[in-house]
Amino acid sequence: MTRAAIIQHTIQIINNLPEDKAIEISDFADFIAKKYNEETFLKEINNLNSTSSSFDFLNEEEELYTLKDIKENKND
Repeated sequence: MTRAAIIQHTIQIINNLPEDKAIEISDFADFIAKKYNEETFLKEINNLNSTSSSFDFLNEEEELYTLKDIKENKND
């Protein structure tokens, strides 16, 4: 089924429903669209972060602690 056919089919169904049910479908469509937009936005942010060199300076930072700094807690 093509996108246009899905839309047309959905419109036909909505036209046969009472107004309160059509409102429910409209609210659900708004919810799905918002969720999709948020997911797309987060993917773009993650992509931007992964390709960015903004935090590259952290790779050059000297190590403050070594394995010798770890102490075993005998009370546990």
